[in-house]
Amino acid sequence: MDITLGHTPDADDAFMFYALASGKLTSIFLIKHVIQDIETLNLRALNHELDVTAVSAHAYAHLKDYVILKSGGSFGLNYGPIVITRKENIMSLAQLQNATIAIPGKLTSANLLLKLAIGKFKEKVVPFETVPDAVAGGNVDAGLVIHEAQIAYDKTKFASALDLGHWWSKNTSNLPVPLGINVASTRTMSIAQIKEFSNLFTKSIKYGLDNIDAALDYAMQFGRGQPKETIRKFVKMYVNNLTLDMGQEGKKALEKMFEMAQERKIVESDIQIEVV
Repeated sequence: MDITLGHTPDADDAFMFYALASGKLTSIFLIKHVIQDIETLNLRALNHELDVTAVSAHAYAHLKDYVILKSGGSFGLNYGPIVITRKENIMSLAQLQNATIAIPGKLTSANLLLKLAIGKFKEKVVPFETVPDAVAGGNVDAGLVIHEAQIAYDKTKFASALDLGHWWSKNTSNLPVPLGINVASTRTMSIAQIKEFSNLFTKSIKYGLDNIDAALDYAMQFGRGQPKETIRKFVKMYVNNLTLDMGQEGKKALEKMFEMAQERKIVESDIQIEVV
């Protein structure tokens, strides 16, 4: 069966898909890998352009006719996206509400988390990799950093004004931070096919964890010039037990995010979460 599979050019995604992309596993699926940034994948998911794709957890609130795969989720454990400012311009939460903040996409989970934390703010959408430059150049007052920039931003130039992972954990009794998930379209695949792919994906992630050095070497080509130890640290942060199977804890975290968003009228209706 031919399927299209969307994932990001990020080290943790590459790590998870290593076994599939390098032919380490056999299956009934002939997979065409589509590698694009997360906000592009979010937007493509709105139109069911891919059979299976990584999306931001936030984006799922705007999707129809998809189920969530039990594996492949990115959940922070008391860590997550960070709001940075220039070091000489550290801002309080109250000041951030009146700031112009660079965000990596309207449908990103990072953007939703920031709205949950501080309410409305003036946003400026920029490509995720240019957020630090926008802050350094004074084009914005602050920037919302995701991916490996969460741990690799230049601490001689920037200060952390808000750690959204810490904020979330404090306000949800230490639930994991829901950031990325993988979804499958029920318009283009049957539930039986989705379940079979879901099990295959779980095997791919486990293969990477069991062969971590080889999987990291593969992921390095998507590391945007970061040293291997930074990539190793980032992958270990976001490829954890909940990545193999989000279980009830992961599902509860997603439900909490959408419940909070609905209370604040950021999303309009109840979100039905189906995990396969």
